[in-house]
Amino acid sequence: MVILLDTGILLRLVDRGSPLHSSIRAAVRVIKARGDTVAMAAQNVAEFWNVCTRPAAARGGMGLSIADTNQRLRLLERIVTVLPDSPAAYPIWRKLVVSLGVVGVQVHDTRLVALMQVHGVTHILTLNTADFVRFAGITALDLNALISPTP
Repeated sequence: MVILLDTGILLRLVDRGSPLHSSIRAAVRVIKARGDTVAMAAQNVAEFWNVCTRPAAARGGMGLSIADTNQRLRLLERIVTVLPDSPAAYPIWRKLVVSLGVVGVQVHDTRLVALMQVHGVTHILTLNTADFVRFAGITALDLNALISPTP
């Protein structure tokens, strides 16, 4: 199975200073140990670059240089499969935003869902599971449940 990693997961996976870094690394190890593949979309990469290079004084910015951001992205590319963009995602996205009444920042998650549907991906590891509840056929994996499964 392929599991898409949401942007917040990607950011913290390569940020050793993040309080969630160890938990996210553990979750990725669990996923890979099961024989599953971790993936990211080009949209995630663009969002990752945006946050990394945004000034630290700006909302959520990390203030990293191009070189540091590029180094982090290269690390991700070694451990995470990149799902190719597809023109087939556009009509799916369009239908979803209209039928579900998606507005604002949620349009980005909807685009990820459309690309997931194109590639037959049904699971996403995210820090914001509630953002994906509205999408039929999509399972948002909770980080804590993944690394501390109940017996």
